[in-house]
Amino acid sequence: MTKKKTKAEAEEDLYGQLAGAIGGLCIAAGILAAIKDKLGLSWPATAVVVVGALVALGYLAWQIRTRLQRYLAGKQQPTAALAHEAPGTALEAEQTGPQPAVHAALTTALSRAGAIGKDEAILDEDVTVKQLDVGTLYKFLLPPSRTSEDVGKHLGPIASMFGVTRLHLKLETSRKSERQVRLLVLKEPPFSRPFPAPTRQEISAFSGVPMGHDVTGKLVGVPTFDKASLLVGGMTQTGKTTLVNGIITCLLIAYGDFDLYLLDGKLCGLTEFQKVAVRYEASDDPAVLESMLDELNARVDDRYTKMQEAKRNRQPAPVFKPVFFIIDEAADFYVDNGSRESQETVRQNEDKSRKLVSKSLESGISTIMMTQRPSNDAIPVKVRDQFLYRLCLYVAAKGTAKVALGDSYFETVAPIHPALLDPKIPGQAVLFAGGSSALIRGFWFADEFIWRTVDEAIAGREKALPESPLKKAIELMRSSGVDFMLTADLAAALGVTETDPAEAGKQVKELLGVPSAGRTAKGRGYKLADLVTAATSAS
Repeated sequence: MTKKKTKAEAEEDLYGQLAGAIGGLCIAAGILAAIKDKLGLSWPATAVVVVGALVALGYLAWQIRTRLQRYLAGKQQPTAALAHEAPGTALEAEQTGPQPAVHAALTTALSRAGAIGKDEAILDEDVTVKQLDVGTLYKFLLPPSRTSEDVGKHLGPIASMFGVTRLHLKLETSRKSERQVRLLVLKEPPFSRPFPAPTRQEISAFSGVPMGHDVTGKLVGVPTFDKASLLVGGMTQTGKTTLVNGIITCLLIAYGDFDLYLLDGKLCGLTEFQKVAVRYEASDDPAVLESMLDELNARVDDRYTKMQEAKRNRQPAPVFKPVFFIIDEAADFYVDNGSRESQETVRQNEDKSRKLVSKSLESGISTIMMTQRPSNDAIPVKVRDQFLYRLCLYVAAKGTAKVALGDSYFETVAPIHPALLDPKIPGQAVLFAGGSSALIRGFWFADEFIWRTVDEAIAGREKALPESPLKKAIELMRSSGVDFMLTADLAAALGVTETDPAEAGKQVKELLGVPSAGRTAKGRGYKLADLVTAATSAS
């Protein structure tokens, strides 16, 4: 590096330049004087002639230089010229070859929506387009710096670029690559045409429990209800009860043998399944919920005791029959009437519900709650947070959707806002399970199909019963076509020879293991429904 000049050196430099300038002026003056004497002109005329001559000489030099450059440029090779102008460009072209084609439609839509950068592109060779009956399916590979999560977070703007709504898009990700994406763009609003209800064979073949159709007509649901419960929310008249009736029907087919507890807060929404239920209550009284919670929590405690004994004795874990507790209009059971007794019942219901939902899963007892008021105070938070599966039909506000689907739902990949659903299409809902969202429409089964499914379930359970006095009594009542039989008639059929009615009643009760229905207008006896419930239920 050069050192900075000192002040003395700078002054000496200035004096030298000034002396040079004076010398140059003297020389120029001498040249002008010689030209003036030679040509015999005045001083002004001499200055004009000299300046004109210098300009002409400068222009001539510029013309010669320009022509020489053009001549030399014509002799050089094009690649050499490119290499001279942009070093490395020619070498890069030799290494990469021709640039691959870009898929214009996807690149434009994704870049403008913000899913990929402005300088990134979707290559045509990485795109597969398939035309389906319901729309167009794009399968493509994202640029290396992007993942499917980037697409999921921008589905609204992407839909706008395609000229459709968010509900017209279905995003599927790959378990093999974060960059692999399948994007379905529907050609009309989802579920514009209803899909036919699945057959018994289709339900049986499904891997899990189907809950409805997706936008392509494929069955969709959850892999299992083992160690999982379901919360269903949505405004009134959106099809919750019909949807859950479809789920119960599928459970009867998929699970076969299980115990069903029904609390029908709508009083007639779940009546079709009363015959197959271990216990059915049509009530909106919080005290009834408490009674059923006590019964189920007792089963939970009994099962955990058996599990502990098995571990203590180094025995295989016991296998329990699945149990489903389904509550319609659940929010009504967490509202008191203002009295101290009612307030205490509601408080107990909150604690007992949390215990059942959170601690019963390991013992095979699952809960399905439905509410048409998915607000913050409808179902207690400590109960609501225990549900693994969420299902939300149409709701008007984002806050309401968070209650049904979870506070962090809208931070997940590709969330679907339930406010976008068409309330005129009953049973249309957002299913959030396993960390992903799916737009579904619940099944609508004809009454005859549901009745037949219930009857087949009852018949199958009775057929599987071991031979016992209880099974003999059920078969006797069914063959006789009655739903009630006097104790005296059952005693004779079961071989009880005791003549004293009271003693005979005790022996019948001991044989059946079921208390009688008490004194009725027909006399003291047993109901077929009570015998079936006792026979088909187990710990």
